Amino acid sequence: MTTILLDPRRTLVFAGDSVTDCGRRTDPDGLGDGYVRNLYDDLGPRRPRIVNAGISGNRAADLAARWSADVLAHEPSLVSILIGINDTWRRYDEDDPTTAESFEESYRAMLDPLTCPVVAMELFLLPVKDGQEAWREDLDPKLDVVRKLAVEYGAILVPADVELNRQAAVVGAATLAHDGVHPTAAGHRAIADLWRRVVLED
Repeated sequence: MTTILLDPRRTLVFAGDSVTDCGRRTDPDGLGDGYVRNLYDDLGPRRPRIVNAGISGNRAADLAARWSADVLAHEPSLVSILIGINDTWRRYDEDDPTTAESFEESYRAMLDPLTCPVVAMELFLLPVKDGQEAWREDLDPKLDVVRKLAVEYGAILVPADVELNRQAAVVGAATLAHDGVHPTAAGHRAIADLWRRVVLED
């Protein structure tokens, strides 16, 4: 894996929703100001070409629908996926749920055409607002899907939900995600550090 991540001839694509997007569509570098930017800086001058393919508001089905144009077209050497929190959130703010079965179908549609290594990042929730603890009823089955598919497809699993909640117990959830979902600068730093540790060092 290190040979991919420290080879400027390779292409690394980060796919996801707002947690990945982070303003990348108005950033001249196309990276945004979140964990993708942190990893770009961390990997240094021999980094691969890094593509941020996050779009704010996406659910798994949205990401799957644009997979060919926004991910496969880059001929990636590695794809990192972080998706799912909107599949849970829309149940609670718009009464528009996504079943775990539908989520799995969309996730498989993304994994099936890939012929490169995959990093599957856990969707995460750091409850800050009243009622967010109840979201676990919907989120946990989707987490189980990501963990199951990581094993089935031989992907590297980045345990973001586990690690960020562990850190939140020490520093407070709002320190890492002001609304429980969108990371602060400290939250993005924690995600980047975890990603690098799991993918590069484990």
